[in-house]
Parts: sequence; C-alpha cells; structure tokens
Amino acid sequence: MPASVCDYHYDLPPELIANRPAPNRDGSRMMVVHRSTGRIEHRAFRDFPDYLLKGDLVVLNDSRVIKARLLAPDAGIEIFLLENQGGKRWKCLVKPGRKLRVGARIPIAGTVAEVVEILPGGERIIAFDTDPDLDAHGHMPLPPYFKRPADQSDDERYQTVFAKSSGSVAAPTAGLHFTPEILAKIPHTFLTLHVGAGTFLPVKTNRIEDHEMHSENYSITPAAAEAMNSARRVVAIGTTVARVLESQPAGPIQPNSGSTRIFIHPPHEFQHTGALLTNFHLPESTLLMLVSAFAGRESIRAAYAEAIREQYRFFSYGDCMLLTD
Repeated sequence: MPASVCDYHYDLPPELIANRPAPNRDGSRMMVVHRSTGRIEHRAFRDFPDYLLKGDLVVLNDSRVIKARLLAPDAGIEIFLLENQGGKRWKCLVKPGRKLRVGARIPIAGTVAEVVEILPGGERIIAFDTDPDLDAHGHMPLPPYFKRPADQSDDERYQTVFAKSSGSVAAPTAGLHFTPEILAKIPHTFLTLHVGAGTFLPVKTNRIEDHEMHSENYSITPAAAEAMNSARRVVAIGTTVARVLESQPAGPIQPNSGSTRIFIHPPHEFQHTGALLTNFHLPESTLLMLVSAFAGRESIRAAYAEAIREQYRFFSYGDCMLLTD
C-alpha cells in the first residue's frame, strides 16, 4: 500500500517549539537512537564526540545563510531572495503580489528592484539596479513557525560557526550545535548545499511519492571526496548533508558540483550515510520522511513520542537526535 502523508503526522505541543536558541550552542540535549535495537539514550550534545568510532568522518554543510528578507516598510512590501540568477537578477518571493506586477520598480535595500517576470508558481524574477546591500538592509530569514522577526542575536546564532559559502536562505540547523572546540576534537570535512525556502514547504499530495521536491545546489571538493572515501563510516550532520551524499552514484564519491531534487523516503536504501545527526522536524515534512527512511518509521515515531514526553525542544533552534548503529 502506498505511503500516505498522514503516516508522518504527530501532535506537537506548541510550547515545545524553540523560537530562541539554547544559551550555549553545545548545551542542547541530544537523543541517541540506536537503529539496530531502537534503544534510546538521553544525552547532551557536548557528548557527541563520545559516539564517534575509530575511522569515522564527520561531514558538515558549510553553506552560509544570507539575509534574504528585504523590507520596504513605507510601501508595505517584502521581497524574499530565493536564488541568484546571475548578476543582479534574483528569483524571489514577494508580498503583496498585487503591488509587484511586471514593470513595477520599488526602492528597497539601498537600490531599486524591478519585476521583470512572473513565474508560473508566483515567484518573481527581479533585477536590481545595483547589488542589494544585504548586510545593511537584509534580515535573517527565520522560519515562519518562530512567529517573530529576526533580531541582532539571530545574525550570529542562525549561522553555523563554520559557515563559509554564502547562498542558503535557511540554516543547516544540525550544524548550529557545533562549537570550534568540538570541531577541534573530531575528524571532519565540509561539503556545501545551499538550503532553499522549499525546505519548509509541506507535502501537499496525499501519496508521498507524488510530491515534487525542490532543487538545491551543492558542491563536493576533491579534498572532501578523498576524505569521505577513506573513512570507515561517514557521519552526516543534517539532512542537507545526507541529501548530497545520497544524490551521488554508488561507489566512491567523486568531486562534483550540481543540483539535487532527491526525495528520500522509505524504503530508500542509504549508500553513503553511515550515521546521522539531525534536529527534530515538522510533522508531515520531507525531512521527517528522510529520517524515517534512515532509522525506520516506527522507530522514529517512538523516538518523537519519547521526545515530547521528555520535553525536548523542537525544530531549527531546538535539540538534536543522533541516529547511529
């Protein structure tokens, strides 16, 4: 029987949604789920290095979040940058759409934005007269479930300490728990996947197989590929890393740049991901389906029920889960 999106529903008390980070990055709680037995441990993230085995390699996503929300308060307009199309042209979400028809010109972010095309999904292609000054005028693109505007503290905390390559419009949140001190203790390498706004899109089809996944750009360097191929086990930090890894053909990982639309759900057989650190995900989301493929739907269902009973903090600024052998 085909899987239904309802199979991935759970009820979350709203007070468990973390809309602020823990005081310290490594102070988050970490649920450890042993895939072979379903056994659950309750630990702190600072214990993460204790679960690495000899020959393991931790792989992290070094994409940097851009301040993608641009506001023109006087005009009541918001432009959300999605993807650079080359030069000063961007694919964007806008609101309200009625004010941003083709040809509309809006002063915003220290420049002027002109709508040059409306795409079938309602997105706009916008050409800016000069590059928008995101540092001075942009706002961190916090997830909508935070139900608050970004403030100055988010400029630091909604960014990993190792963020390097600008391009994401959402943080690779499993990486938010890491500190320079923890990184110094563990063997690790980086790849890049620029997280798109589609990461928050719900699955709107009843049959999950009918869902159309968004595309995201990634890059694997020669050094990262060599390190992964030499590892006994690859420990993926976040679903973004797992998506890049599982997008690659079976066999040794090759240096590569491209885009992926991979939709990982049961009964996907993982080729390159040996363990996975991830945050707790939204009900009925593609990310919940990915972790269910990795550890088993019933195991994840039980783990999430346990997390709710134990008052774990959920979503982007929340606690994390290590899925290991």
